[in-house]
Amino acid sequence: MSDRADEHSAAEHSAASQGAGVAGLPGERRTGVSLRAPANPVSRKAILLWLLEGLFWSVLLVGGSFFLARWIDEDGWSWLPGWALDNIWWLPWLMVLLLIPGTLVEPFWRYAVHRWELGGDVVYARSGWLSREWVFVPVSRIQTVDKAQGWFERLLGLATVEIRTASHAGSSTIKGLEYQVAAELAEGLARRAEELRDDAT
Repeated sequence: MSDRADEHSAAEHSAASQGAGVAGLPGERRTGVSLRAPANPVSRKAILLWLLEGLFWSVLLVGGSFFLARWIDEDGWSWLPGWALDNIWWLPWLMVLLLIPGTLVEPFWRYAVHRWELGGDVVYARSGWLSREWVFVPVSRIQTVDKAQGWFERLLGLATVEIRTASHAGSSTIKGLEYQVAAELAEGLARRAEELRDDAT
């Protein structure tokens, strides 16, 4: 497993001085920080969300492998080795064996990793699965805040908060939130970012 942290020096300074959980003395500038888990987990319904999404893509991939195996079997692709042609119907079953374990494990793993926190004027989020990403977003740098719902999210009453800054690396997405929590977070961040911009002028 590889761990990757997107750390921005301004965000580190803000998080340290405003108690957002970055290790170090207030105002201390460091390139390497000790990262702790953000305070807030996502909704437990996010487990079902990721399970449904995983099953959806698994069904598509297994179905695609079935039609591919049928196509190869009927047309008899001569450039394939004989052993591959003789065992081509193992392809869909191989896809099932490869996809199902990951599809069942991933939602619980993601739920354990995905967390978020709003501390002072810094949004701190952790996400990922095989790799992990820590993002600190100073509220003063936020340009837009949106909440979005996919099909499965709407079905489960969940939403995603999308936080965008001028820098793509400084943007963040918090997925798996209860709709009301996402709406309040998005509204609060947008209002606070506007207040900070007004103060700066």
